[in-house]
Amino acid sequence: MLAKIYRPARNAMQSGTAKSQDWVLEFDSETPRTVDPLMGWISNADTNTQVRMTFATREEAIEFARREGIPFQVTEPREARRVIKAYADNFATGRRKPWTH
Repeated sequence: MLAKIYRPARNAMQSGTAKSQDWVLEFDSETPRTVDPLMGWISNADTNTQVRMTFATREEAIEFARREGIPFQVTEPREARRVIKAYADNFATGRRKPWTH
């Protein structure tokens, strides 16, 4: 059972960064998912996929996986590109295009 260690991306629907600073350890599924014939729900017999543990740092998550003998894969987060804008730039004299409605 391979574990994934990663830092989740922030929620695209909100501007905050809550729950995106911690590192997460999740397990990959060893068995394929099956569809329930009556309800149509997707289920899995592997209960390890329900385990989701959070750690404050990447090193803590790696140390836990090594201590427990869990094979793991670390995915480094991509840093967001910041574009700094100001409302006053719309009215700057050196603007490339004239401001119109």
